[in-house]
Amino acid sequence: QVQLVESGGGLVQAGGSLRLSCAASGFSFSSYAMGWFRQAPGKEREFVASVSWRGDNTEYADSVKGRFTISKDNAKNTVYLQMNSPKPEDTATYYCAKDRYILRGIGPTGIAAYGSWGQGTQVTVSS
Repeated sequence: QVQLVESGGGLVQAGGSLRLSCAASGFSFSSYAMGWFRQAPGKEREFVASVSWRGDNTEYADSVKGRFTISKDNAKNTVYLQMNSPKPEDTATYYCAKDRYILRGIGPTGIAAYGSWGQGTQVTVSS
């Protein structure tokens, strides 16, 4: 059974830093691309970042490019989202997700490409 458990959320000041983690179990983590999405109140869930199965290719939403970094540790079955210089508009619940398909060389950016989701972790950025 696929399990994705996010952690590391909380309150952070604008311009600070925060690292989110997503611990995965129940599948061959090293063989799947992973993604981070977020959802703010009253808004649709949106793509933040993704990483290929090997961890060597990454994709980012324009709104976070240059500030956030996604990484994948296949030895620890964990995917991370390093959030540097967060802004109040980054406030949202952040979700990690597992690609539906194995061995994808580029992490997908569309919600429909992901088949399993974590419960989410809340990130609040104060100004």
